[in-house]
Amino acid sequence: MSGSVEGLRQELFFDDGTFPNSRLPLLFYEQALNRTATSPEGMEALFAENGWPPAWRATIFTYHHYHSTAHETLGVARGSARLMLGGPEGRTFDVEPGDVIVIPAGVAHMRIDSSSDFLVVGCYPPGQAWDLLRGESDERPAADHNIARVPMPRTDPVSGLEGPLLKRWS
Repeated sequence: MSGSVEGLRQELFFDDGTFPNSRLPLLFYEQALNRTATSPEGMEALFAENGWPPAWRATIFTYHHYHSTAHETLGVARGSARLMLGGPEGRTFDVEPGDVIVIPAGVAHMRIDSSSDFLVVGCYPPGQAWDLLRGESDERPAADHNIARVPMPRTDPVSGLEGPLLKRWS
């Protein structure tokens, strides 16, 4: 099962002094799976088939946070939301079922609001374990050191070995 990459956007978010963000672009796959056919199981199957084991089903925290030890993929399985990506100086994104966001280590993200049925499937490349950082003054430079050491994924969570992540993050 490969997802669609036709609606792919990439966004760069740079260090704002609080949130490190990344030199790697965030990838937003609009409608990677058909909106009407999207389910949590379908999103998990897409990620698993492309080498990113599904890790959880939940929502997204309502505060700015980032991960310094893992890249993260969020697949919208149900409902809709408005997200802030890149920290307080970042940009808002509206997401709906079937959308997938690949967030490089260090990029801040949060949920601004959502429908009551909003559900996300989250995953990470094999061997990567996430931490949770909130932009506190004592997090850096350790977070910067961790981010620099996070390995590149071997596959794209939407399209596997042929996916654009491998080219855009090289």
